[in-house]
Amino acid sequence: MASTSPRRSGDPLSPSSPLLPSPTSPSGGGAGPLGRLSGLRGAARFIRRTGSRRLMREPSVAVRETAAEHLEERQTDWAYSKPVVVLDVLWNLAFVAVAAAVLAASLNEQPSVPLRAWLAGYVIQCLLHVLCVAVEYKRRQEATERGGMDQEGAVDGDFKLSIVKNLESANTMFSFIWWIIGFYWVSAGGQALSHDAPQLYWLTIVFLAFDVFFVVFCVALACVIGIAVCCCLPCIIAILYAVTDQQEGASEEDINNLSKYKFRTMGDADKLVAGIAAPVDGVMTECGTSPPVEHILSAEDAECCICLCPYEDGVELRELPCNHHFHCTCIDKWLHINATCPLCKFNIIKSNLEREEV
Repeated sequence: MASTSPRRSGDPLSPSSPLLPSPTSPSGGGAGPLGRLSGLRGAARFIRRTGSRRLMREPSVAVRETAAEHLEERQTDWAYSKPVVVLDVLWNLAFVAVAAAVLAASLNEQPSVPLRAWLAGYVIQCLLHVLCVAVEYKRRQEATERGGMDQEGAVDGDFKLSIVKNLESANTMFSFIWWIIGFYWVSAGGQALSHDAPQLYWLTIVFLAFDVFFVVFCVALACVIGIAVCCCLPCIIAILYAVTDQQEGASEEDINNLSKYKFRTMGDADKLVAGIAAPVDGVMTECGTSPPVEHILSAEDAECCICLCPYEDGVELRELPCNHHFHCTCIDKWLHINATCPLCKFNIIKSNLEREEV
């Protein structure tokens, strides 16, 4: 576990204890019911409540909740990136075009239930969704171009965001109710609809089925990501590291300025020579210092909170200014995408700047 201990130089070794400080995204398709990816933070907390508490200690859980929060922020940024917005708009406009073509081609059909009204309502949902996405994308672009937004621009941006959120929420709720109505009409019409109005019937079936598929896909994806965050966080960090702009987190220089240690396990003979009676697992010694700066780690603290692996003899560790330590390979990739400690959210860039000013 990441822990902290007083820095010492040449004194008898003593055990240490842990230091633990006690926007809507566009849906990928039509405006179907509940067409939203469930919160990653909520998935991580759910998994923690249902069983991870028995498998992971609190520091490891805190790291995973921080990672889930970071993923949630990235999810919104990616959802409003230009390629995703263009794909989302084109996808919804394709639904509108198909519905308009079928409505025009089925003027002679006489369904026993108002399928035309349902398809028209579905088209309106898609158009409202496109409008919300376009307005929010434009607002984000204007905020990015302005950089430091003035107070008047910030108030105007918040007002637009409030309107878009309310409109998108209302559209989502309406789409859920509209899906139920459509399902009821199709069920009430029965097989007669396939003979009386085959084009309207099958298009309605396709739209209803797509909405169900999209919801199931979003829920399954959220569950998979939540499980991956809890059980395979290094894989998530490696993926984020591969796709992250290097300017988003700490630079290589900032990371190299952090203290690096080498871990050494302590056997019973070493503990006897050092006069240690407490249960300890090993000692981490800072590289390149004279006299050596050492930290004693108990068996509970000699574990990386990110990968959940115990420290092995000779492994390199990185200690942050907040005194939390992790495997170098784990924390370096994390700092490249987020310049804060995954345990206490201490910002290492601000720390380096304050040190340079002093």
